[in-house]
Order: sequence, then C-alpha cells, then structure tokens
Amino acid sequence: MKKAFTLPTCKTCQKIFDDLLPESKGCKMVNIKVEGIKPDEIDAMKDLAGSYEALFSRRAIKFQSMGLAEKSLSEQDYRALIIGEYTFLKRPVFLFKDAVTIGSRKIEIERARELLG
Repeated sequence: MKKAFTLPTCKTCQKIFDDLLPESKGCKMVNIKVEGIKPDEIDAMKDLAGSYEALFSRRAIKFQSMGLAEKSLSEQDYRALIIGEYTFLKRPVFLFKDAVTIGSRKIEIERARELLG
C-alpha cells in the first residue's frame, strides 16, 4: 500500500510530486478535497505517526477563524477536525504499510523518496 494524501491544486504539493517523479508513479494519489479522509485512513496514519496532533496543520486558515488557537485540543478533537475539514491535514502525507511521512519539510520528503523507491 502506497498512498499520497494531497491537494492537486496546492503549489507546494505539486513541486514535491514533480521532484519525486518517477518514484511516486506507483503511489495512489488521494485528492483530500474530493475524496475526503476516511476514519480508517486517519487512524492508520496516527498509528504510525504516534498522534493525531502530528497530522494536524495549524497553518490552515480555519485554525484561526474557528478560534482553535485559544483552545486546548484533545487527540479526539484533532481527529474529528481532520476528518471534518480536509485543510487541517498537514500535507502531503505519504502512507505506507509500515511508515508515514507528514508535511513538506525536506527531511520528510527525502524519507518519502526512500520509501517510494
């Protein structure tokens, strides 16, 4: 299983996938805006990442507009927010059978390249 959770319109994600060619060819792309994020997928990501918080993007516009910066969020809050609003998923997320990479940091992309190869 190789899946990439992304937004095709995201310029950062586009650059990353262009950079990862041809390694990413065998990876199923999941457009999180269209397909959403299924509970079993987010749970699999969390099991490998260690927490839902690790998958959560505080850079999402709705984070500020919903007043979430002032709240203390639980792991279940993070899970519900990500499932309910795709923009809360830190992206891209590459999900493998035994590993996950989260976000666009260089170290994460290099790890994804190794796992895709």
